[in-house]
Amino acid sequence: MALTLAEANRIVEGALAQAAEFNIKVSVAVCDAGGRLVALNRMDGAIWAGAYGSQGKAVASAAFGRPSGELTERADQPTPRGIAAAEGGHMIMGQGALPIIRNGLIEGACGVGGGTSQQDEDCARAGLAKI
Repeated sequence: MALTLAEANRIVEGALAQAAEFNIKVSVAVCDAGGRLVALNRMDGAIWAGAYGSQGKAVASAAFGRPSGELTERADQPTPRGIAAAEGGHMIMGQGALPIIRNGLIEGACGVGGGTSQQDEDCARAGLAKI
């Protein structure tokens, strides 16, 4: 079963609710397994760059099927660097996104930008808990 828009919107809502609890302003992006945007939301007052950061982290997480923070150490190695370049340079291999994996298949990822790296990941986790 592929990720639906309704599910993506629930993920966004869950991540935004966690951000509100943290009293931070973030952007939340949910992409499909191919790294294409399904849903995006930027909270009032969130920095504009967070919209790009959340998407870039989500793309990286979906591409590699793991939390984007796990990619940081290898980001400058030839293979991840080459994949990121071939993809168009939209990946951000920094903490703040988690993959959506169901029945052993990667269906996409949720990325968050605007808080600390840990807050971003915690918001993504709260979003994923909604599905």
